[in-house]
Parts: sequence; C-alpha cells; structure tokens
Amino acid sequence: MPAAGASACATWPQATSSQNVAATIAVSGMYDGMMKRYVGSGALGSSGQDEGQDPLFNLASGSTLKNVIIGSPAADGIHCDGTCTLENVWWEDVGEDAATLKGSNASQVMTITCGGARHAEDKVLDPHRPGTMRIEHFQVEDFGKLYRSCGNCSTQNERHVEMSDVTATSGGVLAGINTNYNDTAKFTNITIHDAAMKTEICDRFTGNNSGAEPTKTGTGMDATHCLYAASDIHWVP
Repeated sequence: MPAAGASACATWPQATSSQNVAATIAVSGMYDGMMKRYVGSGALGSSGQDEGQDPLFNLASGSTLKNVIIGSPAADGIHCDGTCTLENVWWEDVGEDAATLKGSNASQVMTITCGGARHAEDKVLDPHRPGTMRIEHFQVEDFGKLYRSCGNCSTQNERHVEMSDVTATSGGVLAGINTNYNDTAKFTNITIHDAAMKTEICDRFTGNNSGAEPTKTGTGMDATHCLYAASDIHWVP
C-alpha cells in the first residue's frame, strides 16, 4: 500500500520480460528499462551479503535510471558515482544492498523516487560516500535498515537523508546515522505498518574509521540529527 501522496506512482509492477546480467551495465545519461526485470548471472549471480560485490548497474554522475525491476540474484544492485536519479525502480529481493551512493562531492544528491524494495537482510540504501539521499514515494517491506550511513568505513563523511511519502512494512529501522560526523535524517509523511510499533525511526551512532563496530548512542527525534515530529509518523496496525 503506497503512502499518502504516492498515488501518482505505480504499485508493485509486473515485468514485461527478463534479462540476465553477467557484467555491470554502465549508464551515462538516461536509461529506460521499459519495466524489464534484470537478474544477475555469472560473476553477478549472488544474493548474499558479502562486501565488495559489483552492481548490476553503475550510473555516471548526472544519470537517470528509470522503469527497471531488479530481480534475484541482485548482487550489489545499483551504484551511483555522484548526483543521479532512480525513478520507478523496484527491487524484488535485495542482495548486498539495493543502491549505493559512491562519488566524492559533498553536494551530490541521489534521488530515489516512485519505487520500492523487498526482502533486505540488512541495508536497502547505502550512502557510502558524502552527500544527500532523497527517498520519496517509496515502499519498503521486510528489511533490516532502509538507510544506514556507514558506521565504520575507512574514509568517513558527512551524510544526509530526506525521506518523504515512504511506506514501511515489517522493518527494523528507517535510518541509522553518525552524529559525530554531523549526519542528519529528516522524515515527512511516513506510514509504518506495525501494530506493535517496534520499528525504529532513527538510530544514532558514534561512527569510526577503524573498522570497529560503531556504538549506538540513542534513538528517536532529537531536533539536531533525527528531524521529525510525531505528526510526521503514521502508525497502521
């Protein structure tokens, strides 16, 4: 069920056809998948959580990927080397991650709009480098974390996420951020299907660049890093 305000976006789509992807597809400019399902094969035929996997798609800065269904196995999904847009992109069974922001510019923005993801053992969206992720009109089901700012990368950055018109079902946490690197997470019009109200909105951590497990320091709104009001979150049994 899409969040309020997401009526202009499609619900879970049916694939028009399927294509095996044995080598990463490089995108520069616009790529319209015409609602085809892309499935990893060969070296990309993994759906595990091993770090360092290659993606099915790699987007150059300034690119747009639209009307794509990522099937299973999905390897490391989609990488973006800077500012990019994912429009009407759907992950049926998330592999290592659904989408990762690479790049190096602090002003880069990755926009994920009118799509959805299911079955993420850990992260859905991985802001590996600096910049902002904008997640809007998005549906996520059966997931560990919708967004997690890297807690122990060897190179750390300030990262930001803005979520608007997001519907979450059967998940752990919407966003995890590192307060010591000045990360922020902003939430507007979030619908959570969770009768027990156990889904966390925003977890705060002290990140590091040593590879150690980051320390969790708190959860919930704090007016500095986790930015939302109670009225921004709609709980549905």
